[in-house]
This record gives sequence, C-alpha cells and structure tokens, in this order.
Amino acid sequence: MLQELLTAAIAAGVGVAVYAGVAARVVRQYERGVVFRFGRLRAGIRGPGFNMVLPFVDRLRKVNMQIVTMPVPAQEGITRDNVTVRVDAVVYFKVVDPANAIIEVEDYRFAVSQMAQTSLRSIIGKSDLDDLLSNREQLNQGLELMIDSPAVGWGVQIDRVEIKDVSLPETMKRSMARQAEADRERRARVINADAELQASKKLAEAAAVMSEQPAALQLRLLQTVVAVAAEKNSTLVLPFPVELLRFLERAAPNPASDGVAPLYPRNPAPPAADGPAGPAPAADAADGSPGRAPGRAVNGSLSQPQWPARDSAPPPATSEEPPAG
Repeated sequence: MLQELLTAAIAAGVGVAVYAGVAARVVRQYERGVVFRFGRLRAGIRGPGFNMVLPFVDRLRKVNMQIVTMPVPAQEGITRDNVTVRVDAVVYFKVVDPANAIIEVEDYRFAVSQMAQTSLRSIIGKSDLDDLLSNREQLNQGLELMIDSPAVGWGVQIDRVEIKDVSLPETMKRSMARQAEADRERRARVINADAELQASKKLAEAAAVMSEQPAALQLRLLQTVVAVAAEKNSTLVLPFPVELLRFLERAAPNPASDGVAPLYPRNPAPPAADGPAGPAPAADAADGSPGRAPGRAVNGSLSQPQWPARDSAPPPATSEEPPAG
C-alpha cells in the first residue's frame, strides 16, 4: 500500500513538473507578453518575469519594447527645382501598445520601413535642393509627422527621423563648387574695396594734417627711407624733391644780410623795359665822355659801342633793322 502511494506521488510530481515546464513562460524586462486563448486576445498584458499559460490552449507572443533603429534605403528622386538626388535616412521608433502592434498590422517593422521610404520620396519631391542641404531640421520634422500619422494606429511611436546623406551628381557638385568659389571671390573683392575706402579716408585726413605743417611731409619721407633701408637686399632710389630745397632755403639765414645772392630767388626782378626815352645811360667811358654799354639795344637796334679817341677811327658799325611789326 505504501509503495502504491509512493508511486502515485512520484507520478503526480512528474506530471506537475511536466505541466510547469510546458506552461511556464519567461518574459524579459524589455519585453511584454500578449496571450491568445483559442485565437482570442486575452485581456491584460503580461509583464516581465515568470508567467504561466495553459498548455495547448494559450499562446504567448512577446513584443520588444526597445527603441528600434531602422535605416531607410537610399531613395532617388527629383527635387522641386529639377535636380536628381539620392537621399537616405534613419528612423527611430518603439512599440507603445503591444496588442495593437500584433493585431492591427502583420509586421510592424516592415510597415514602418515601407512608410518611411514612401514619405522620404514625397519629401524629396516637395523640397528644393537648398532645403535638403541646409534646412534639414524642418525636413526631419515634416518626415517624422508623415510617418507617425499612420503608425499611431499600429501601436508604434516614431521618436526621431534623420536624413543622413544627400548624394548629388558630379556635374552638380562641380557647378556648386564654381558658384561657391565665385561667391567667395566676390566677398573678397568687396572687403578689399571697403579697406581701400577706409584707407583713403585716413590718408586724406593725414594729408590735411601734413598740409598745415610742411615739415611733417619731410619727416614722413625720412621715416619711409629708414623703413626701406632696413632691408639689406633692396636698392633704394631716393628722389631729391624741390620742396626739400625750399624747406632748407627757408630754414637757412637771410642771404640779403650776408651779401650773397640766393640760390633760387623766389620772385626774380623782371628786366627793365626800354621806354620811349631809351635805356638808362651806361657808365662814363674811360675818357670821361658819356657812352653806352657795348651790345645794349637802343630802340630795337644794337647800338655802336663808344670807343675812345685814337689815331685811327674804328671800323664803321652796321646795324640790323628788326623786322617791322
């Protein structure tokens, strides 16, 4: 009798162990369980840990609740300004309702992937090339809204959509490079012109200050000479300005007080014009008789010089009459 009871207990234990092994389910921390009994959804979502289901009656489906990173294959399209481009992106999404993710859609991963590709093509056709290259934040937000709208009914939430790369044809790349180079050259010329304008204003102010003191120009010239002479491998050709001579002349003592005629008179006296009475009489001749200086013009003709009395008279002088009028 005791042996029969022991055998029955062992058989019951084995049956319980087999049942537990068949009915036991382990759900991980990042998963949730959805139970179907005879094909009908059971109320309640099984959380992480040890769960029991009826063997051969219930069926447990596990759904991953982690954020899924899905790359979107590169899509080729034509932008609004008729430029052919290839754009690829990446989608970050997660399941927020495990029951809808299993019931509402056959494969939510495949559905999100196809929706992302379709939305990316639509975004390419609605955007300009400049927007794809420089205004990606706004395009990412628009793409996220286009994918998230149908995904909400699937129990899927789109966290973020990013456009990774925009591939352009080689001809378009060269054209854009030339455009950028021309724009940089234009900005460089504008900056140089602005610098020249500012420098000209400063030079005009400096010239106005130097005009008040002429010595400042000579000092500036000497400073330039010193700066150029510092280079050992240069040949300095220094012109001697007339202004420097005038400056030295003004700085020299008065020549009239020393009885020396100035080197460069400022206002030379004009020659005396012959009046109707003729030129002023020259100094008396050696014999005391008044006479004129040799070679002096009298009334437009050369006068005969007065010779002292000698035994023989000098040869007669001929005078040339100037042409009339």
